[in-house]
Amino acid sequence: MTILAGKNITKRFAGLVAIGAVDFHLEQGEILGLIGPNGAGKTTLINVIAGVYPPSEGDIFFKNKKISGKKPFQIGRMGIARTFQVVKPFPGMTVKENTAVGAMYGTAAGRHSPREAIAKAEEILEFVGLAEQMNKHADQLTVASRKRLEIAKALAMEPELVLLDEVMAGLNFAEIDQAVELIKKIRDQGKTILVIEHIMRAIKGVCDRIFVLHHGRKIADGSVTDVLNNDEVIKAYLGKRYKKLAANSA
Repeated sequence: MTILAGKNITKRFAGLVAIGAVDFHLEQGEILGLIGPNGAGKTTLINVIAGVYPPSEGDIFFKNKKISGKKPFQIGRMGIARTFQVVKPFPGMTVKENTAVGAMYGTAAGRHSPREAIAKAEEILEFVGLAEQMNKHADQLTVASRKRLEIAKALAMEPELVLLDEVMAGLNFAEIDQAVELIKKIRDQGKTILVIEHIMRAIKGVCDRIFVLHHGRKIADGSVTDVLNNDEVIKAYLGKRYKKLAANSA
């Protein structure tokens, strides 16, 4: 079943076309990768889906219900959660308290009292591997742990669809592999995932399908193998060096 679909999505800022006539879809239970050069419009598209910006043209549908034009809190309570490329936890609050905020303001069926939210936060933090750090203040965490906290806050909202915006940026190889395994575990819980990432090691390790933006336009959409071997994608984003490395490792 198609859980999310965008038709002719266009976003303009004072005449600048950040996204131009983009169609996309996600199937339930799928992990879809969104890749492209810096400035391609990837985060803008996430912001349009999440309600930060209304589309200038086109419509977005979540479970066949139109969500374009709704406020972020309304979209969140319908079952869509997102992380942010620049993590911004509440620094004066503990890891547990940060996560509990998501549990209190998530889906209509999932919102909890403060006591229930704390219990939910503990459960989520155990799942993402932050149980031993739950009583630390958020500003005491490493970069890798802050990324996991960002995911935990999203999961505490009990979403059906999770939008992950570069949750592996700044991580080392071991941390990237751990993040890939966490994303797979999230999918195994029945979640659908859209992930923006520049790290091809991660994209190849976790995605079922990829679509590519370049200058706000979709230039490819398909299987991981097909997209990463697409000449237009290599020219616009991956570069000839990637093609040579891929050929040598084949």
